[in-house]
Amino acid sequence: MSTYVSVICYKSKTLKNGEHPLMLRIAQNRKSKYQSLGVSVAAQYWDFEKNSPKNNCPNKDLIEKIILDIRQEYQEKILVKKATNEEFTASTLINEEKDKKINPQTVEDFYKSLIAELRIQGNIGNGEAYLNSYHSLKNFNKGKALNYTFGYIDQRFLKKYENWMRNKGLKETTLSFQFRTLRAIFNKAIEEKIVSPDKNPFPTFKISKFSIKTQKRALSKEDITKIITTESINSTPIRTLARHIFIFSYLCGGISFVDIANLKMENIQRGRLHYQRQKTHGEINLKINDIALSIIQYYKAHQIKASYLFPILDATKHKTPMQKKNRVHKVCAQVNKELRNLAKELNINAPITTYWARHSFATILKKSGVNISIISEALGHHDIQTTQIYLDSFENEQVDAAMKNLL
Repeated sequence: MSTYVSVICYKSKTLKNGEHPLMLRIAQNRKSKYQSLGVSVAAQYWDFEKNSPKNNCPNKDLIEKIILDIRQEYQEKILVKKATNEEFTASTLINEEKDKKINPQTVEDFYKSLIAELRIQGNIGNGEAYLNSYHSLKNFNKGKALNYTFGYIDQRFLKKYENWMRNKGLKETTLSFQFRTLRAIFNKAIEEKIVSPDKNPFPTFKISKFSIKTQKRALSKEDITKIITTESINSTPIRTLARHIFIFSYLCGGISFVDIANLKMENIQRGRLHYQRQKTHGEINLKINDIALSIIQYYKAHQIKASYLFPILDATKHKTPMQKKNRVHKVCAQVNKELRNLAKELNINAPITTYWARHSFATILKKSGVNISIISEALGHHDIQTTQIYLDSFENEQVDAAMKNLL
C-alpha cells in the first residue's frame, strides 16, 4: 500500500484576496485527502507542472520551507507507522492532526487579531508592545506582511533576526524587549493551538543572554528625607504635584505613576490603600502612614467634585483607554521634568523620575533587612526574580564592602 505526500496549489478554490490556498494532499489507493496549510499564493506565481512556486514568487523561500517541513513531517509519520505495523489511511493521518486541534494561522493574522482584541479590552500597554513587535518583524521581513506560520520561526530565524537588529545598532535592552515580546506572542499562539508546542524555539534560544543590569535608580535615605522635608517657597502647582507624587509613591509601596493617576477616594479605606495594579492586575493592600494621608487630604481639600484622587485624569475629558494613556504619559513627562529640577535644587546628584521612588522603596527596605518576599508582595510582583532586578544595584555595593574584609 503506497502513500504519497505532496503540497498543491488548490486552484478550485479562490480566496477573497484572489489567491489560492496551498493544500496538503495525501494520496492512497487512488483516493486523496486534503488539508489546508493556512498559506495561499496567486496562480501566476505557481508552477502547476512542477507543483512548486515559481522563481519570481514573493516569499518563495518561505513557501518552499513550509512545503519541505510539512512533507517531511508526514513522511516521517508514515515511516513510523509502517515500521510498527500500525494500520493507517490518508484520512486517519489528517485526522490525527485535527485531533490535536492545531489550527494553522499566519503570524500576520495572529498579531493583528491579538492587537485588535487587546484594544477592545482597553489593554493599551500590551497592545502597543505587540504592535511594536509586529512592526519590527515586518521591517525585518523587508516591509512585507508576515505571511508565514509560527512553525517558520525556528532557531535559524531567531539568529537572523538577532543579527539584523545588531547590524542596525540596536541596544541590548531593545533586543531583550523584542525577543521577550515575540516569545510571549509565540506562547499565546501555543495556548490558542495555532502552533504545536514542539515547534517552540525559545526553550533553547536563551533570551537571558540579552539581559543587562539596569543603572542604579535608587536614592539614599538621606536624599529621600530631603525631598520629604524640603518644600520650595515658590512652588508651582506642577512642582508641588511632582513632589507629592514622589513622596506618596515611596511611602505607599512604590506605587507606579499610572496606578497613582487612577486612584479614587474609594481606594482609601480605614487608613489603608486598596487598589489593583494596572500592569499586572494584582491586588495591593497597604497601610497608609501619616505623611501620605496628609497628601491625600491636601488634594481632597483642593479639588471640587473630583473623580480621581490626584489632579491627573479628568473623568469628563479622559474617557477612553487611549485618552487616559495619552494624558498619563503627558503628565508623567511634566512631573519627571519637575523632579529633575527639584533634585538640582536639593543637590541630589541623580536624574530622578517617578520610577526612582519605586526603586528607592525596594532598595531601602532591603538594606534595612526586610525579606525580599515581603518587598515583592508590596511591589505587586508575581515573582521574586522581578524584585531582584530592583535590588541588583546595591547588592554589588554590599559585595564590594565585604571584599575589604579579605585582607
